[in-house]
Amino acid sequence: MKKITIETHLEVFESVDTLPKDIQELMNKAQQARENAYAPYSHFMVGAAIKLDSGEIVLGNNQENAAFPSGLCAERVAAFHAGATYPDAILKQMALTVRSLNHTVAVPTPPCGACRQVLAEYEVKQRSPIAIYFMGETGKVVKANSIKELLPLIFDNSYL
Repeated sequence: MKKITIETHLEVFESVDTLPKDIQELMNKAQQARENAYAPYSHFMVGAAIKLDSGEIVLGNNQENAAFPSGLCAERVAAFHAGATYPDAILKQMALTVRSLNHTVAVPTPPCGACRQVLAEYEVKQRSPIAIYFMGETGKVVKANSIKELLPLIFDNSYL
């Protein structure tokens, strides 16, 4: 038997104000997108903003549905919008923020597993990492330089 150790390296910023200016702008766009989320069931609003290699910023927010599996997370809405509208663009950075209508979320909230898998697909497709910045409604912001930091054993097309 052989043991394998997997390490994750993340950066933690004390607040949005301590982020680089361009990332502050990206997070502000994600916060704006979050406020337009359609979350009548969970009351958990999520906003995402993706900066493309062209400088264009693509937004997404969670879209719920009474048939729960039919809803879609903010990260996937933004990534799929980017893929459909700008098919040759490189996704460079993503900002992600959440807000609950039931309580204050003060801890950084990362993408769910399904969104991690989708973002991994985009990293493999474009052969370059996507830096992901995530936060709650307030407080610290965490940066992962690549989705591989959040999903180290990715499933990709090399297994097919």
